[in-house]
Amino acid sequence: MQRTPEPDELMNDPDQALAYARADFSEANWQFVRLVEQQAGDGLKGLMLDLGCGPADIPIALAHQHPGLQIDALDGAPSMLELARQNIAADKVAGQRIRLKCDFLPCADLTRAGYAFVVSNSLLHHLADPAVMWQTVAQCAAPGAHVIVMDLARPASETAVDSLVETYALNEPDVLRRDFRNSLFAAYTVDEVEEQLQAAGLDNLAVQMVSDRHLAVFGRIA
Repeated sequence: MQRTPEPDELMNDPDQALAYARADFSEANWQFVRLVEQQAGDGLKGLMLDLGCGPADIPIALAHQHPGLQIDALDGAPSMLELARQNIAADKVAGQRIRLKCDFLPCADLTRAGYAFVVSNSLLHHLADPAVMWQTVAQCAAPGAHVIVMDLARPASETAVDSLVETYALNEPDVLRRDFRNSLFAAYTVDEVEEQLQAAGLDNLAVQMVSDRHLAVFGRIA
């Protein structure tokens, strides 16, 4: 099935951002947190860059569990980052170790070769040009840095899309059902992501399916 880009690259409508923040993404979020922890082993400390942080659920969870982490969390949608600011301000334990940044990729202000971890959950399919993601990874990751990127994987057919929407978003608000459907059509396949990594000189990173709807990219920068 051919990829169909999303109507908007940013999730910046206030109602859309609020519906997203109120939805229960705990299963996918914890799956991503586990991937990060498995990749890092016992060494989850230092400076982390989170690309597309949304309402900051994942940075807050990681900062709580790993007190040695400092996290720069970036998102391009002001409405989403306002929710992240509220969540971080309400968290007196982890919030002080998370710095928010509103910007687009590529972002010239990010520290080059300065991050021990570069992570991203559910940003890649939003990007009209996926090369900006891998350009940022290559520029910002320190030598030996861990990279963990998880995203939706595009199904093989419209029927498969509809099945996933019914399975995982049956009782969600219309705006979330619509966005999930659009995101599945906009997602990249494992083969396409492998091609993107090869073009970016990051073909040492591995790509594999990690659920019936998610792929993950992981590995270390040489």
